[in-house]
Amino acid sequence: MANPLQFIQQTRSEISKVVWPTRREVFLTTIMVFVMASLTAVFFFLVDTLIRVGLQALLAFFG
Repeated sequence: MANPLQFIQQTRSEISKVVWPTRREVFLTTIMVFVMASLTAVFFFLVDTLIRVGLQALLAFFG
């Protein structure tokens, strides 16, 4: 195990290698996440509605 000073130096060295995203990249990926989440929500809403209508029709037919 390295001493605390060496650990801090190594940590700083590793953090300096990180490539941080630009403000534009963060904005665009955030918008993409919201769009994909919305599309997924609409898809599952439609699938749920289709299953519900189908089951209601089946129960009305056999019930």
